[in-house]
Formats: sequence, structure tokens, C-alpha cells
Amino acid sequence: MSMADRIFIDMCRDILENGTSTEGEKVRPRWEDGTPAYTIKKFGVVNRYDLSREFPILTLRKTALKSATDEMLWIWQSKSNNIHDLHSHIWDQWADEDGSIGKAYGYQMGVKHSYKEGMMDQVDRVIYDLKNNPFSRRIMTNLYVHQDLHEMNLYPCAYSMTFNVTQKKDEEKLTLNAILNQRSQDVLAANNWNVVQYAVLMYMLAQVCGMKAGELVHVIADAHIYDRHIPIIEELIKREPYDAPSFWLNPEVRDFYEFTRNDVRLDGYEAGEQIKDIPIAI
Repeated sequence: MSMADRIFIDMCRDILENGTSTEGEKVRPRWEDGTPAYTIKKFGVVNRYDLSREFPILTLRKTALKSATDEMLWIWQSKSNNIHDLHSHIWDQWADEDGSIGKAYGYQMGVKHSYKEGMMDQVDRVIYDLKNNPFSRRIMTNLYVHQDLHEMNLYPCAYSMTFNVTQKKDEEKLTLNAILNQRSQDVLAANNWNVVQYAVLMYMLAQVCGMKAGELVHVIADAHIYDRHIPIIEELIKREPYDAPSFWLNPEVRDFYEFTRNDVRLDGYEAGEQIKDIPIAI
């Protein structure tokens, strides 16, 4: 059983067995038919993935590596808030007639701020510090900008990354670790998608900064399973998992802004039957 499968199964069982229900409460999300979308949820879920051991992708069902990478690069590399710059359609329902999702996600990554070293956006500041001040305890990003929330078509869910570099004994290369903070997560639709995205980001940043990828710690304030997802989750976690695949990142790329979704690959990736037409609460 892969590391990602074990963590996912344990998390889902804990939510189903020990979580609390929002049924009967006033909730914002609705299903397409207008019915309130209730959840079973757990507060403060923390999952740890050691990227030096395995790539954390589910084998219970397939996670689309290239599409997940593409969305991450849309935010972190292109710094875009327009769906026309994205190769998938996962953001279509939150875009306006021009394709914009407002001052959210990539928009915030592209805003330049004043530092002692000059004007930089959040991504460039992270890369600068990893290369020049790797042991700083201030290497982080934040997408949850309160002054712009009213102009965001969707408030950021995965909103913050905090990077921390360690020097392991008897190892020449530094190790890049990170904490991904998420205020809310639809476990079925988005959990492994987000884990895969930020694992790829860590591998990319580690490579261009001459480091090794270490631990990704995923902190979820509200980890929930929607009412109409419960039978799907129950079936999913009963499946027989496969071994983790091997992750390949193009070793020739040394500039973060030169990576594309085609610079990642999984070798030996076996997975269970895909779940199609998952209902999404809006």
C-alpha cells in the first residue's frame, strides 16, 4: 500500500467514524438542484508526506498528474487568474464572462511587494530566499488577502505555504520542507489533487534551488465529506491499493519559470477504476 493511500484511508475512516455533521445547520454550499450540501467533517486534520520516500499520489483511483501540475503552474508560474490560460475546465463555474476569477489565486501571486532587496512578488521572494537565506523562518506565501476578498469569485481554500529548510546529518544537499495550510477541503474531489500539486511544486523548487524534497505537511482546518459523497468514499476506501509509482521531473530544467506540465511523469502508475461525474457542491 502506498503512503498516500494509507493516509487517505485513515483520514476518511476517521471523518466517517468520528466526524461531526452539519445536517440541519445553515450552510452556504448547494447541489445543482438547490438542495443544501451537508457534510461530515473533522477539525484540524494534519497529514505528513515524506517526499524523499514516495510520491504521494493515490492508487485507489487515478489522480491526473499533468492536469494537477498545470493548475499549480497556472497559479505559481503564470500567476494568472484567467481560465483561458488553463488547459482544464475545473474553474469554469467561478469565472466571469471574460474568464477572470477576480483577485484570487494567481492574481495574488503576481502582486509585487517592496522588500529591502527590491520589488518582488511572492513566488520570486520564495525562490530568492531559498537560494540566499535558506534557513530563514520567514519563507512563506499567503493568498488570503482580506482587502481583496470582496473581489474574489472564490475565497482561497489552499491559501498558504510555509517553507522550512533543514540540513540532515551527513548529507551535502539541504532538504526543503513545507507546510500547506488549507481552510477547507472537499476530501473526495480535492484532497489528493492538492497534495499532488504541492508535492510537485516542492520537487520543482528543490531542484532549481539545489536542494532535496523533504516533508510536505498538509494542515486542513475543515476536512469534510459531502453527504452525497459518503457512499462513494465508503466504496473507494475498500478498494485494494497498489504500490506507489516512481516520480520523474525533468532534470534539465534549472529555472522554475521554464517548467511545463510535460516535465513531470509517473512510471509504473497503477490505479483503481476512475470515479466519474462526482457531484460538486457550489
